Amino acid sequence: MVAIDLPNARRLAYRVVLGQAVVTGIVALLSFAMGGPGGATSALLGGGISTLASLAMAVLAFGRERADAQRAVTAFYVGEAVKLVLIVVLFVWVLKTLKISPLPLFAAYMATFLVYWVVLARVFRNP
Repeated sequence: MVAIDLPNARRLAYRVVLGQAVVTGIVALLSFAMGGPGGATSALLGGGISTLASLAMAVLAFGRERADAQRAVTAFYVGEAVKLVLIVVLFVWVLKTLKISPLPLFAAYMATFLVYWVVLARVFRNP
């Protein structure tokens, strides 16, 4: 039987968001050094999309206590669906309306995506 400790899960979700924000800043600084302000802006947008989507998921899934397991699972699925829709909508908006550099945009997005996996790997390595 696996039990999920909700306060720890909530803390983990917000730790992922914080890690993604930090990584976004680092990639933006590196992009600024290599590509100037346009590269930094693109990196901020790419990392920001991932960070904002993860924050939305964390708020929806872990924002408040759920009375029963079914509602908790439903909230998690709703949060994940909103996250995916937000990512698609924001990428379409950025790519269609803004003049960006694709490499820093997608590099920052991928770097923030890796944060999620690194945090999970650490949690499962040290239960």
